[in-house]
Amino acid sequence: MESAENPKIRVAGFDIEWDLVNGLNLWAGMPTLSMWIPSSVAGLMSGMVAMVGVDRFNLCLLLGGQRSIDGDWSIISTQPSFEEGFQLVSKITSTSGWGRWEIVALDRERREALYRTYNNWESIYQQSLGVSWGCSMTAGKLAGISERLFGVPCWPEQKAFVTRGAAYDEYLIRPTDETVEARLAELLEAGRATSTDLAVALQSLKKEVAERERTEIELREKLQLIEQQETALCSMVAPIIQVWEGVLTVPVMGALDSQRASVLMERLLGAIAGSQTRHVILDLTAVDAVDTSTADHLIRIVRAVELLGARLVVTGIRPAVAQTVVSLGMDLSRITTLRDLQEGLKSCMAAGAGTRQ
Repeated sequence: MESAENPKIRVAGFDIEWDLVNGLNLWAGMPTLSMWIPSSVAGLMSGMVAMVGVDRFNLCLLLGGQRSIDGDWSIISTQPSFEEGFQLVSKITSTSGWGRWEIVALDRERREALYRTYNNWESIYQQSLGVSWGCSMTAGKLAGISERLFGVPCWPEQKAFVTRGAAYDEYLIRPTDETVEARLAELLEAGRATSTDLAVALQSLKKEVAERERTEIELREKLQLIEQQETALCSMVAPIIQVWEGVLTVPVMGALDSQRASVLMERLLGAIAGSQTRHVILDLTAVDAVDTSTADHLIRIVRAVELLGARLVVTGIRPAVAQTVVSLGMDLSRITTLRDLQEGLKSCMAAGAGTRQ
């Protein structure tokens, strides 16, 4: 024993030191924590179980045990064989509250191991609570150590429980293809999720819904922009121009498909209704090609204009378009056609003068 200011002892080959000035308990130079198992540890663990449930609690402790074996393995690796290294680790666990550990069976060919622990801290605190949740963190450590030995992922199954009257806790370690994360997902699917699991799932669902709503809003905005661009494009390819008193001219550029024809009709009828328009000239000089649907659109526009009391003439039909009209057998007999825009304007002006006389 060292001086009272810095007491130190050596147990199982390791120095245990109490740094009273800094309030530290050091094992081989590493800070450790001493807690009363039947009270402090029991209270800590029962509080965790109350929040997350036994299943999730055990999986979390198991995962924590698997991830905390670097120090254990570094000790095992100092010995000629795994068995000798494990025996050295057992000397340390026996003096630190983890209980005495032993190997019952070890089959390297099948990659299976059977371990036992005596007076493990997990069994002690559960006995004080009157519960039997299992020694999950210890089991996780043993699984992690076995993974290093066998070189494959392993899963522990506790076969005997001190909390159920056995003289020891026993763990069978075998290879596995299933991860802890996958087993947590199984809890959700099996309906054994805790309120915490459900809260996480609900939060994830809310996030997905919010993301979908945001995507839908962006999509609607893009569609509105496309519609606005289509409308603007239709205005550009078929502008409505008042060239004379009571005379509107609509020079069409490009194809006159269903959508453009519908927009054009709406805009044209609105312009006629809001003015004293008596004549409309639809100029097709810039139209390179037509099909049967183009004729239908033209006839509908003519009828709609006539219903508002105006007269419509079509000008500027190009020779190639005229040949297409004849070859397709398109009926344009209801439509007044003139050679060009100038002829159309003269016709409308003459008709207007005759009306005034």
